[in-house]
Amino acid sequence: MKQLTMLALACLPLAAADANMTTEERTKVLNYLEDSRKEFLASIDDVTAEQWKWKPAPERWSVGETAEHIVLAEALLFANVTKAVASPKNPDWEEKTKGKTEFIERVMAPRLGKATAPEPIVPSGKMTQAQVRETFLKQREEIVKFAQETQVALKQHTVDHPFPVFGTLNAYQWLIYIPLHTERHDKQIAEVKGTAGFPK
Repeated sequence: MKQLTMLALACLPLAAADANMTTEERTKVLNYLEDSRKEFLASIDDVTAEQWKWKPAPERWSVGETAEHIVLAEALLFANVTKAVASPKNPDWEEKTKGKTEFIERVMAPRLGKATAPEPIVPSGKMTQAQVRETFLKQREEIVKFAQETQVALKQHTVDHPFPVFGTLNAYQWLIYIPLHTERHDKQIAEVKGTAGFPK
């Protein structure tokens, strides 16, 4: 009888995972957003005009270019969040996005692996320090408001990442990608500042 009961239980369909952000996940993403905001502003607010434009090498980005890339990337990444939310529910979201949240957290902020920025987020070097700061804060206000208020089941809405290593990401994963990508490039700014020859 016990064996029959166990067999019956084994045949029951597994409960679907919850596609909503948990309270813990919402808190986590809001903390990521706040920490990366503070870190980014601290990295650019004490920079002189000369330091803003100084390059460690011709092919490397300056502090200003890296900061501009962050602003351009945040806009593009949040556009992917909203694009995912506007798309139909992906019936295979669990399988397609499994383990991706942990992967993003593991490789993004610590700057593991190198990547070439897509053309739309390659900096022009023309944005001033004030423009970068103002644009960053305006965009972040919108992103934080979304993270605080959304009741959409984010995980069942997906958009594919252009890099095959990431593949299909759900809207929650795109959301945490934003601050972690910023932290990644905050470290790049710190590297530029730590390079021999950086103006004092």
